Amino acid sequence: MQVNEVTGHIVDATLKVHTALGPGLLESAYEACLAFELRDRGLAVIRQAELPVVYRDVKLDLGYRLDLLVENQVIVELKAVEKMIPLYEAQILSYLKLSGLSVGFLLNFNVRRMKNGIKRFVNQLPEHQSPSLPESKLPPL
Repeated sequence: MQVNEVTGHIVDATLKVHTALGPGLLESAYEACLAFELRDRGLAVIRQAELPVVYRDVKLDLGYRLDLLVENQVIVELKAVEKMIPLYEAQILSYLKLSGLSVGFLLNFNVRRMKNGIKRFVNQLPEHQSPSLPESKLPPL
C-alpha cells in the first residue's frame, strides 16, 4: 500500500474515532480505538512499537515507544491535551529521524473539531538511508 493511501486511511479513521468518542478521554482510549479502526480496514498496526536509538552503530533500547506504527510506513503520535507545545513536534520529528521513516502524524484528540487536531510531518531522508527499526518488531507486509 502506498504511503498516501495509508495516510488517507489514518486521517479518515481519526475523524471517525473522534466523531464517535469526542474530546475529553485519556490518550490510551483514542490509541486503542484508532488501532482497532485501522486494523478493521486491513492495515497492519503496532501499538507501542519499540524505537531504539542508534548511536555509533550500536542500537540502544532506551525505552522510546511509538504510539502507533501503521503499515511499517507511518508513525502516529497521539495526544489528548489542552494545548500543543513545540516539544510534541520535536518528538515526532526525532522519531521520524531515528526510525528512518518519512511520514508521521501528531494527533490531538482534545479538540472540538478533529481537523484542528491533525498535523502531518514529513522527514526528507536520503534515498539510501534505511529504517533503524528492528525487523523482528515489525509485522510482515
